[in-house]
Amino acid sequence: MKTSAQLDSMLRDIDHKSYPAYKTLKGVYDFGTYTLSIDHVQGDPFASPSRLTIHITDKASGFSPDLWSSEDRKTAFCDFLLRQFEKAVQDYSFQAKGSGKSGALFTTRCGPQVLRRTACTIRERTILMRFEAGFPANGRTINSRELRKILFDYLPKCAEKSLYHKNISRGALQNAIELFEDQQALRAFLPENDLIAFVADGAVLPRKSGVSNLPMKEALPFSSPSSMKISVSLPHRGIITGMGIRKGVTLITGGGYHGKSTLLKALETGVYNHTAGDGREFVITDASAVKLRAEEGRVVKKVDISPFINHLPNGKDTSSFSTEDASGSTSQAAGVIEGIEAGAKLFLIDEDTCATNFMVRDELMRRVISPDKEPITPFLSRIRPLFSQLGISTILVVGSSGAFFHTADCVLQMDNYQAKDITIHAKKEAAVYNASHADSPGENSGVDLFCFPCGTLNRIYRPAVQKSGNDRRRSVQNSERDSRPPKIKVQGKDSLFYDKSMIDLRYVEQLADEEQTRALGYILLYLNTHLNSPVPLSDQLPKLYEKIVREGMESITSWDCPPFMALPRLQEIYACVNRCRF
Repeated sequence: MKTSAQLDSMLRDIDHKSYPAYKTLKGVYDFGTYTLSIDHVQGDPFASPSRLTIHITDKASGFSPDLWSSEDRKTAFCDFLLRQFEKAVQDYSFQAKGSGKSGALFTTRCGPQVLRRTACTIRERTILMRFEAGFPANGRTINSRELRKILFDYLPKCAEKSLYHKNISRGALQNAIELFEDQQALRAFLPENDLIAFVADGAVLPRKSGVSNLPMKEALPFSSPSSMKISVSLPHRGIITGMGIRKGVTLITGGGYHGKSTLLKALETGVYNHTAGDGREFVITDASAVKLRAEEGRVVKKVDISPFINHLPNGKDTSSFSTEDASGSTSQAAGVIEGIEAGAKLFLIDEDTCATNFMVRDELMRRVISPDKEPITPFLSRIRPLFSQLGISTILVVGSSGAFFHTADCVLQMDNYQAKDITIHAKKEAAVYNASHADSPGENSGVDLFCFPCGTLNRIYRPAVQKSGNDRRRSVQNSERDSRPPKIKVQGKDSLFYDKSMIDLRYVEQLADEEQTRALGYILLYLNTHLNSPVPLSDQLPKLYEKIVREGMESITSWDCPPFMALPRLQEIYACVNRCRF
């Protein structure tokens, strides 16, 4: 380790030299109360900024190790600290001048979700804060005087302001940790009490706009229907009340613009914990919940969709179905089966984004088109067996068809963003209507619709094969000609570029942050470089996920860890792998 004085001397020596001379700065430097590591130096001022890490011990920072004594406390503590550091660096970004990205100071821009991120971690009682800095230049000539401002003026001020206990609001830090622990306690409460979701009284569900995570101002706070109101005792906040949604089949219905999709969207994001002030702090959903929808045009590889689609006119086998261009119904059938394999215990569905012919067939259509001419068994016929045989609940938004009333355990009506329990009324009207369900097997039909090996258990993930410049095929792992890893690039959270392939994640709606998308890219890279033989997804992904949770996301990178990754759920890892076209 070198001293900060040595770093200062090195900067003076390389001033006005060609930009690649900055590479000599890579290393670790002692700044007294913290150390600074320069992990990666950009190739030119227009390239991605250089990567740096501040290392500060608990003794130097003044933070008690008790603040990260459990994984939950560590996640909340790191999230809070990262948000403080983010605010600090914003004040100094681009204060140093030069060409290209000179003077840029970046770290994670946190959303309302509290996620495990590589930007701030704790290793052996030392806090690691990762960030990026654009090393200044005039043209492509080093301007080390401006870099000295960043390293010796701006960064010490940022660290002083955000990484020392004496300068942090202790009450705010404690509140953030206690809120996260309360959310985790509520999350644990759900399965213990046969619940799959909870919406607290007073929650603010509507957002400012369709592209904003901010709560809508003057929105009507949520109020539970009396028949579904429960009380939960939390370790710090005490008793809170709210609507408990039980396992089974729940319908959300009501008129247009009354808040059906708003409630479902809140439940969809309830797989994550949220920060104070978001309005959805105590909207908690089973952590394995998967949002299902139609994805016309997506790739499907070796998925057993036979519980929903069978006897195709062309005779194609649907027990191991593949296509490069799925229809709406086929994609949704694949999504259900893939969700089962990913461990989902709850499906969230909005009829607005579904393939109608996949969801339901009415009596008149069954009379006109005989069942032997229709290869699709609608979701309506499988919604009860999903729960009775596999324990998978469904929360479904419906506004155009009453066919699901017969299968529902609970029916909620959204009326001006307020929930009403209309189960008794809906069941009564459904009984009067006496709709026929000739294609829907009863609870005691004895038909085991989801007997394994149903699903994607025969779906194999093989190491990707890339083409070299002379078009000879080679595996990434064994390439001696080019040791550089495939390039990973994200465009927002919806598009992942892995080498020359684009993975479309637009309809993986529970991805919350582009840093999760970037992590998915590195997970794919790890799979490609560590698999020596074909292995079923069901054997690979849970074990890999356990490794990441246990050892951190740094464990899947063999070089200096990129600063901006966030832990995705296992369900999104499955979703990403299942959408790969290579």
